[in-house]
Amino acid sequence: MLYVIYSEDVADSLPLRKQARPDHLARLHQLQEQGRLIIAGPCPAIDSPAPGEAGFTGSLVIAEFESLQEAQAWADSDPYIAAGVYQKVIVKPYIQAVP
Repeated sequence: MLYVIYSEDVADSLPLRKQARPDHLARLHQLQEQGRLIIAGPCPAIDSPAPGEAGFTGSLVIAEFESLQEAQAWADSDPYIAAGVYQKVIVKPYIQAVP
Protein backbone atom coordinates (compact mmCIF):
# COMPACT_ATOMS: atom_id res chain seq x y z
CA MET A 1 0.00 0.00 0.00
CA LEU A 2 1.03 3.60 -0.47
CA TYR A 3 1.81 5.89 2.47
CA VAL A 4 2.29 9.62 2.71
CA ILE A 5 5.05 10.85 4.98
CA TYR A 6 4.81 14.56 5.74
CA SER A 7 7.54 16.06 7.86
CA GLU A 8 7.72 19.57 9.32
CA ASP A 9 11.10 21.23 9.90
CA VAL A 10 12.32 22.99 12.99
CA ALA A 11 13.01 26.72 12.56
CA ASP A 12 16.21 27.56 10.70
CA SER A 13 16.71 23.95 9.58
CA LEU A 14 18.81 24.70 6.47
CA PRO A 15 22.26 24.08 8.03
CA LEU A 16 21.02 20.81 9.52
CA ARG A 17 19.49 19.78 6.19
CA LYS A 18 22.71 20.46 4.32
CA GLN A 19 24.67 18.27 6.71
CA ALA A 20 22.33 15.25 6.54
CA ARG A 21 21.17 15.60 2.92
CA PRO A 22 23.48 13.01 1.28
CA ASP A 23 22.30 10.24 3.63
CA HIS A 24 18.67 11.39 3.36
CA LEU A 25 18.80 11.28 -0.44
CA ALA A 26 20.54 7.90 -0.46
CA ARG A 27 17.54 6.34 1.29
CA LEU A 28 15.15 7.93 -1.19
CA HIS A 29 17.22 6.66 -4.13
CA GLN A 30 17.11 3.18 -2.60
CA LEU A 31 13.29 3.31 -2.53
CA GLN A 32 13.33 4.55 -6.12
CA GLU A 33 15.58 1.70 -7.26
CA GLN A 34 13.18 -0.74 -5.59
CA GLY A 35 10.29 0.80 -7.56
CA ARG A 36 8.54 1.88 -4.35
CA LEU A 37 8.94 5.67 -4.51
CA ILE A 38 6.12 7.67 -6.08
CA ILE A 39 7.31 11.19 -5.28
CA ALA A 40 9.53 12.98 -2.78
CA GLY A 41 10.74 16.49 -2.18
CA PRO A 42 11.03 19.48 0.13
CA CYS A 43 8.56 22.31 0.75
CA PRO A 44 10.30 25.67 0.18
CA ALA A 45 9.84 28.36 2.82
CA ILE A 46 9.08 30.92 0.11
CA ASP A 47 7.18 30.77 -3.18
CA SER A 48 10.22 29.84 -5.26
CA PRO A 49 11.76 26.66 -6.69
CA ALA A 50 15.13 27.94 -5.43
CA PRO A 51 14.53 29.34 -1.93
CA GLY A 52 18.21 29.86 -1.15
CA GLU A 53 18.86 30.88 2.44
CA ALA A 54 15.08 30.98 3.15
CA GLY A 55 15.33 27.20 3.27
CA PHE A 56 12.50 24.75 3.68
CA THR A 57 9.57 24.13 6.00
CA GLY A 58 9.23 20.38 5.54
CA SER A 59 9.21 17.44 3.17
CA LEU A 60 6.77 15.09 1.47
CA VAL A 61 7.34 11.45 0.54
CA ILE A 62 4.79 9.11 -1.02
CA ALA A 63 6.05 5.55 -1.23
CA GLU A 64 4.96 1.93 -1.06
CA PHE A 65 5.43 -0.09 2.13
CA GLU A 66 4.07 -3.42 3.39
CA SER A 67 2.31 -1.80 6.35
CA LEU A 68 1.81 1.38 8.31
CA GLN A 69 4.29 0.08 10.86
CA GLU A 70 6.94 -0.42 8.15
CA ALA A 71 6.30 3.08 6.77
CA GLN A 72 6.54 4.57 10.27
CA ALA A 73 9.76 2.69 11.00
CA TRP A 74 11.26 3.90 7.71
CA ALA A 75 10.23 7.49 8.51
CA ASP A 76 11.58 7.23 12.07
CA SER A 77 15.02 6.20 10.79
CA ASP A 78 15.40 9.17 8.43
CA PRO A 79 18.79 10.90 8.80
CA TYR A 80 16.94 14.21 9.02
CA ILE A 81 15.40 13.04 12.30
CA ALA A 82 18.80 12.10 13.72
CA ALA A 83 20.16 15.49 12.59
CA GLY A 84 17.30 17.40 14.26
CA VAL A 85 15.79 18.72 11.00
CA TYR A 86 12.24 17.52 11.64
CA GLN A 87 10.07 18.59 14.56
CA LYS A 88 7.05 16.54 13.49
CA VAL A 89 6.48 13.59 11.15
CA ILE A 90 3.06 12.32 10.08
CA VAL A 91 2.67 8.93 8.37
CA LYS A 92 -0.70 7.96 6.88
CA PRO A 93 -2.05 5.41 4.42
CA TYR A 94 -2.66 6.92 0.99
CA ILE A 95 -4.74 5.93 -2.02
CA GLN A 96 -3.69 7.36 -5.38
CA ALA A 97 -6.82 8.30 -7.30
CA VAL A 98 -5.34 10.28 -10.23
CA PRO A 99 -3.38 9.66 -12.43
